Amino acid sequence: MRPSEQQLLKKYDVPVPRYTSYPTVPDWQTDSFDLDNYLNLVKESFIRHGQEGISLYIHLPYCESLCTYCGCNTRITVNHAVEKPYIEAVLKEWYQYISLFQERPIIKEIHLGGGTPTFFSPEYLRLLIAGLLEYADLYHNYEFSFEGHPGNTTYEHLKVLHEVGFSRVSFGIQDFDEKVQVAINRRQSFEQVEQVTRWAREIGYNSVNYDLIYGLPFQTLDSIHNTIDYVAELMPDRIAYYSYAHVPWKRPGQRAYSEKDLPSQEEKRVLNQFGQERLVQLGYQLVGMDHFALPDDSLIEAMHNGELHRNFMGYTTNPGKLLIGLGVSSISDIHIAYAQNVKSVEGYMEKVNAGVLPVFKGHQMTEEDIQTKAQILNVACQKYFDLESVSETALPAIEELIADGLLDIQGGYCVVTETGNQYLRNVCSIFDPNFAKVREGKVFSQAV
Repeated sequence: MRPSEQQLLKKYDVPVPRYTSYPTVPDWQTDSFDLDNYLNLVKESFIRHGQEGISLYIHLPYCESLCTYCGCNTRITVNHAVEKPYIEAVLKEWYQYISLFQERPIIKEIHLGGGTPTFFSPEYLRLLIAGLLEYADLYHNYEFSFEGHPGNTTYEHLKVLHEVGFSRVSFGIQDFDEKVQVAINRRQSFEQVEQVTRWAREIGYNSVNYDLIYGLPFQTLDSIHNTIDYVAELMPDRIAYYSYAHVPWKRPGQRAYSEKDLPSQEEKRVLNQFGQERLVQLGYQLVGMDHFALPDDSLIEAMHNGELHRNFMGYTTNPGKLLIGLGVSSISDIHIAYAQNVKSVEGYMEKVNAGVLPVFKGHQMTEEDIQTKAQILNVACQKYFDLESVSETALPAIEELIADGLLDIQGGYCVVTETGNQYLRNVCSIFDPNFAKVREGKVFSQAV
């Protein structure tokens, strides 16, 4: 007899990596990482993969107020004089990378994340994009996207960014319930969300995404129900339905409320299940883990064509080997190595202005790392794997997942079942030799 939902939850709702990378950052071999060697690896990777196009992630850390649930690297200030020097520093960092390339880079993706990218004025964002593209060419089907706060994204933001090539926007909503919004210090009305969505569509954006989070303080089934009812009135093209990660030892802002204010483990599971079922009823399809899209969205097409990709920016339709992270705390993935920038604004600015690439740690990939990463990516994006590709050491875990109904064998392949979709991170972990390590404290967020 297969386990009940409650038994599965108790067994598999454990701390698991989100697998936006492999190895995950806590498992990087940082002691052997060398900046000079990394610079040589950047050159090598560009020679091999540069013609496939480069993805750029730019971290814009500033926010005017702290969202207490947030796990991102942020700097809280109302002083907008910081905009110009920070944009200049990001461009200086990009020019350092350009100096390593043997020819003009081809940009296939730009994503502005934060922080709050719309903290910056439309004109400074225009200057940023112009500077990024000055010594680069564009891929034939490039995609630019940015994250916007519904409370401060103006018509001018949307218009200027569309004029410089942006076609996708993601609005962080989390929950429309007023009590929840007060607790997490993230306030925006339905009217504000409706307005920025309407503006985006009028201007010509071909994709609007909403970020929703379940498991937040004071959330109930009624508040999730009402939030998705509001979402149904606007029907964004994509929805990310994330699990809240309560990590107050890493993010002190989360101490604004206590664990007793959070839904219980079982209540959170109900919120997740209800939200996913409601989104499917509205016509959305599940993409990988946590993401939903309407049937005609390019994410769905990429998933069916085997071209779906996952990286530090989430799911994307542009698989590639070169992701360059610019800005404080950003992570670069050049296929054969990872590198992360310093996490403080002051440290970042100091290094960049001194002409030094602001990297403070990294990891050089082994051949085994590259093969394991490919396996995990395949599971996270395509939800199946070839049984012949797995090691004997993973077979007992696979057999257990099959017995519990998370995997099914179909013609020599292991396929993730509908039940297994809820535990996709657990399925990915069977390929991760680092997952079983004994660790001090809680490193990863819960699976559900």
